[in-house]
Parts: sequence; C-alpha cells; structure tokens
Amino acid sequence: MLGMKSYLGWKIDFLHPEGEPAFAGPDSVSWRVFKNPIALGVGGIAAVLLEFADARIRSGVWDHSTFRTDPVGRSRRTGIAAMVGVYGPQSAARRVIQGVTNMHAKVSGETPTGESYRALDVELLDWVSATASYGFLTAYDRFVKPVSEADKTRFYAEGDAVARLYGVQHPLTCEADFDAMLDALLPRFEPHPINTEFLDIMKSGRAAKGVPKGLQSAIVHAAVAILPPEVRTRLELGPEYDLSPRGERVVRFLGTLAERIPVAASPAGQACVRLGLPATFLWKSPEKQASILQTTQVGLAASPAH
Repeated sequence: MLGMKSYLGWKIDFLHPEGEPAFAGPDSVSWRVFKNPIALGVGGIAAVLLEFADARIRSGVWDHSTFRTDPVGRSRRTGIAAMVGVYGPQSAARRVIQGVTNMHAKVSGETPTGESYRALDVELLDWVSATASYGFLTAYDRFVKPVSEADKTRFYAEGDAVARLYGVQHPLTCEADFDAMLDALLPRFEPHPINTEFLDIMKSGRAAKGVPKGLQSAIVHAAVAILPPEVRTRLELGPEYDLSPRGERVVRFLGTLAERIPVAASPAGQACVRLGLPATFLWKSPEKQASILQTTQVGLAASPAH
C-alpha cells in the first residue's frame, strides 16, 4: 500500500486510512513540537537521562532490551512509537501501543542492589511518560520557539489519551505535576557509568550517520542543559557537559531552520495529507494554517481513547 513503511520492525502507514484522525489534531501544540527534529533529538536524550537516573528503569532497559547492544536502534524505535501516538491514525497508534505494552508485561527483575521492579509498575510508567513530555516540550521551548503557558497546558492535555493507553495513571497536566513527581523520585537518583556510556554513544557519530560529530556533541550538551539542575547534580554530569555559547547558537539556529523546511515524506507531512491538508501545512505561518483549516474543515479535536 502506498504510504505503508516499515519503521524498525513496525508496519505503519501515516497516509491511510484517509481522514482517520490522530489522538491530536493538526492545530495542536503536539503536531507543532514533534515535527521539529532538533527538539526531538535534544528532548529525547534528556528524557533517557531522566529515566536512567532511576535504577529500576535503567536496569529494566539495560537487561531486557537491545539498548546495551543497539542503543541507537532502541532510541529510534522509542521515537517512532512517540510519532505514531502523535501523528498516526488512531487505529495504528492503538496497535503499536498494545504491542509495546505486551513487551513491557514480560519485563521484571531486580536492580544490582536487589530492588525488584516491573516495567508496568504505575510509578515507572508515570515517570517515563513525564520525562518524554518534559524533554520534548522543554527542548522546543528553549531551542526552537518559546511556548506560552497556555500552549504548555494544551500540550499536556493533548497527550493524555495516549499516555493512558500505555497505562499511565497520572499524566502531566502542568509543569507543577512534573516538579512534584521529580521531588518524590529525586532521592533515588544516582550517577552510573551507563549514563555516560549512553552520552558517549550519542556524541560518537553513530546516532545519525552523516551528521557532523560536532553537531551531535552540541545536541548532547543541549540535552544536559535542559535537565533540572538538581538532576544534573545527582547524575554528576559536570562542566565537561556544559553547552558552550557557540553550541547554543548552533542548536538554536538549526532548530529555527527546521521550522521553515518542510519534510513532506515525514510522519508529520504524511499525517497532514491523510487529513486532506497540504503536506507542508505544519511549516506554514499560523495565519496561513488557520486559513487552510477554515477552508478544508478537517476535524481538529482529538477523539477520546476508549
């Protein structure tokens, strides 16, 4: 079928069925944020660091996935799952999420200190969901374009349905929710060689073939820069991970540039076409988008998860 592609083992079609809505609409903050590869790169690395700060999540990922042998592939699969939840037809999103949940149901064990864990523990599911929301939104806000408080609240609300499909009991509704969750978990956080090994891999050039190492290094440092200061201290990510003024300028420039360069074949572009919009819709000005939406009258509201 035209549009059907294999994304690291998942058969996903962002073009079909025509007209089938995603869990967020084309006028959503989520569609705006997730189309930007710089926000995704920076935010994704920050989210992994926040997750790995907890030994239960770190052990679960390290011992029960391909992260140890293929960290880049594992990270990309996680990213694709996120894209399906934002842009995919709801039927495809449900299928992928159920597949992920089925895999997680088999994951349990003990940390090196003997503490038991299950991947489907509610506390862990809540934190993983929170780190993704925090990472992507914070990266976009700092390195691409400022996000208003009202739009931040919208962003959190837009992710509620998908988060609950994953089994999350307490999706974020505001930044204060993230702060409260962080305060409760912070005493558990600890430095670990796996964290620095992950960052070294991301900086090595393996994460994105053809992308200069200097740029990949800047993206890693940008990810560390958006960690809450108390988390960075706990993880002992010292001055060697500081984002230089030049690095910040480079990341901001690329983040802003990516806002203006349409990628029609991306999940974001294909999702627009599926809903009868131009593939370049998300890269147009807000005024032009509003005009197009008024003309096409596509359904904007995300349908609830049942």
